[in-house]
Amino acid sequence: MKNHLKDQTSPYLLQHAGNPVDWYPWCEEAFLCAKKEDKPIFLSIGYSTCHWCHVMAHESFEDEEIAEILNRYFISIKVDREERPDIDNIYMTVCQAFTGSGGWPTTIFLTPEQKPFFAGTYFPKTSAYGRIGLEELLLQVHERWETNRERLLSSAEEITAILQKDALRKRRLTAGEHASEAGLGLRLVHQAVAIFKESFDEQLGGFGEAPKFPTPHNLLFLMRYYEKNGDQDALRMAEKTLLQMYRGGLFDHVGGGFCRYSTDAAFLVPHFEKMLYDNALLILAYCKAYQLTKKEVYLDVAQKTALFVLREMTSPEGAFYSAKDADSEGEEGKYYLFEPEEIIRVLGEEAGKDFNSYYNITENGNFEGKSIPNLLHHKTVKEGNGFAEQEDIDEYRAAVYEYRSHRYALHLDDKILTSWNALMIAALCTLYRVSRKQIYLEAALQAWEFFGVRLCKTDTLYVSYRNDKQGGKGFLDDYSFCIYALLALYGATLDRKFIRQAEVFCKKTVLDFYDQERGGFFLYGKDHEQLVLRPKETYDGAVFSGNSAMAYNLVQLSLLTGDERMQQLSKTQLSFMSDEAAGYPAGYSMYLLALLDYTDEPDRVTIVRKHPGDLNGLACRIPLDMVVVIHDHPDESYPLKNDQTTYYVCRKHSCQPPSNEL
Repeated sequence: MKNHLKDQTSPYLLQHAGNPVDWYPWCEEAFLCAKKEDKPIFLSIGYSTCHWCHVMAHESFEDEEIAEILNRYFISIKVDREERPDIDNIYMTVCQAFTGSGGWPTTIFLTPEQKPFFAGTYFPKTSAYGRIGLEELLLQVHERWETNRERLLSSAEEITAILQKDALRKRRLTAGEHASEAGLGLRLVHQAVAIFKESFDEQLGGFGEAPKFPTPHNLLFLMRYYEKNGDQDALRMAEKTLLQMYRGGLFDHVGGGFCRYSTDAAFLVPHFEKMLYDNALLILAYCKAYQLTKKEVYLDVAQKTALFVLREMTSPEGAFYSAKDADSEGEEGKYYLFEPEEIIRVLGEEAGKDFNSYYNITENGNFEGKSIPNLLHHKTVKEGNGFAEQEDIDEYRAAVYEYRSHRYALHLDDKILTSWNALMIAALCTLYRVSRKQIYLEAALQAWEFFGVRLCKTDTLYVSYRNDKQGGKGFLDDYSFCIYALLALYGATLDRKFIRQAEVFCKKTVLDFYDQERGGFFLYGKDHEQLVLRPKETYDGAVFSGNSAMAYNLVQLSLLTGDERMQQLSKTQLSFMSDEAAGYPAGYSMYLLALLDYTDEPDRVTIVRKHPGDLNGLACRIPLDMVVVIHDHPDESYPLKNDQTTYYVCRKHSCQPPSNEL
């Protein structure tokens, strides 16, 4: 049968368009129908490359018996978390409150007024794995809806009230009351570093126990902390983690790019889906490591990751797709696993044995009897000194990649998300600056051109694009990450039009998302659908939060423009975030990056140019994180020296004499 999802553009919703479940997208029609038919809502939230979403779909949503129960007793709604982060945020909070944890698929039971009364994640069709079966759960909920509804409604009202109260729990201090915040802020920075040191895995890299997530913004913070404070341990932790992630199976040694996270402590066995945002942030981290250490291995990893994105995740128009699935033919990781014999068939006896030895592909395997290629046994890579690859290893790898690409199929989520594309644009700009390869800047500029045509109208952003259709109006992450990308584009081109556009989006973000009363930015704007809650995301998860990004953006824009309004907004946002981060500062790394630059202003170069062409290629010679201000004409404060382009460099709170050489 065809349900109400058949005209959607989301790949996740379209995966369910042929289910026997009569799914609705999130829409007014669904809630009106629930009220008219006097039924509760069954809400299921996921995304197209989610392994357990696939499992639950195959077990339950493709099952006629489950569908019959859902269709008879419930109104069923499917939501793509990547297109509706507002809905996902609210009901993930509900799920965590009910269960103590969260994840996808997220399963919520609601009243027709959108108020939750029960929540969980994956449920098997029948009771198993210590979980109640979905069939039994649905029947129990229906029975209580019919016989004890008042209790369910009371529970829903209570839960909603608690969540709303919690959202308003802290009244924010004004910027004036935070005038002496610098001391507290620096304490938060040092406390975060102490937390990272305490949880660091000295043997295997990363932090805490398995599963281990890349969280590249944590590594960027540690490297920036080292840069400003000279803490060798901060750099060592970042390097150890970056090298271990690369050496293990988290990195795809055949095709490039990183998988979602590691299921084990050694970064050997990943959860095999590849997400655009992970790879963007990891490129940024490896570029920063290369800039600090000049170790070629970091630049090599960044470029191999970019190659994967440009080869497999880029649309004909130059925008970037969202994700590649973990599953092939219903098996997680099948696409990425090898047996020694098939490599020998592809490369021949001698070359095959060399390749197998090099990437540790063995008869016994390291994952369910097969092998994930890895370099964990290479001691030279372990020390971060790079390694001398066998003469023909690139040729071998290309042949294996070609063979693998035709062996099994991987689902591609070809949805183009504004926020994740912005992160990749920033990553490619940074890679251009450290590699000096024009291809990366060209790719970033082409993607930004796509924004102007498909994802933006004047100062309004849209959340996604697919099949010639725009998604809804953008959320905080879309605006804050686009501003972040524009700052990177300016850093790579030194073209001030990108700063002007960043200011336009910044004003729009403040107008639509800023909480004038309590500070901070709401997840969705004043023109969006108003849900049961209006949350503010502040914690940095797999991707840093929109509020952290805005703290960073406002600090950078205030440094670049000197605008007093921008300076005041940055101070107020940092004050807001200091309250949020006080309980666990290590969870707010992007905010701490902003705080570092606010309390200890970065090195600065003011360039007075004689000819426009004098700026060509200059961005590649300027260190990352340096503030660069361009003057088209000399003035009393910044005259030309010798009638040539002149550089005014200020470092570590002192300014050097003007020079015609950078």
